[in-house]
Amino acid sequence: MLAFVVTFILCFVSYLLLTTGSGTDVIILNVGFLSWSFEEIIFGIILSAIVGIISAKILVKKDLRMANPIRWFSFIAYLIGPFFIGMAKANVDVAYRVLTGKINPGIVKISPKLKTDLGISMLANSITLTPGTLSVDIDEDTNDLYIHWINVKKEALEKKPVDCKYICGNFPKWVRRFAE
Repeated sequence: MLAFVVTFILCFVSYLLLTTGSGTDVIILNVGFLSWSFEEIIFGIILSAIVGIISAKILVKKDLRMANPIRWFSFIAYLIGPFFIGMAKANVDVAYRVLTGKINPGIVKISPKLKTDLGISMLANSITLTPGTLSVDIDEDTNDLYIHWINVKKEALEKKPVDCKYICGNFPKWVRRFAE
């Protein structure tokens, strides 16, 4: 039951944030941009209840670690800071490689030393969203990732598995903060 309540609240707050300012009937704190229509609030409650029933066991585990607001702020800081900077650098690098034709593609293995499925999934998605890299496979026994990389550097190949700093910088450190 607690998992349902936590999931319901997170979904409803997310819904309200995504639809804020779209209605005119209900005004909170007498501020114009924090307004929703009555139908939107009812629909948000119904939608959040459906999502809560379906995914409570998936989104919230026994320890409720992802219900901690500090982890959410760490996640937002990760997206705004290191992930955004890493993506910007990767965009410039890929543009350079496209214009010059200097590429050395290959698949490398990295060992981020993450323990949870959520941590591995978050890192794999972060790597895939960054231009020039693509998460290809996960070794479920050791939680190693196989990454297709647009420019495999010779100094990176000296260590097996390849050091994470060459491909994803400090992403694993940040993912460890909010996912483990």
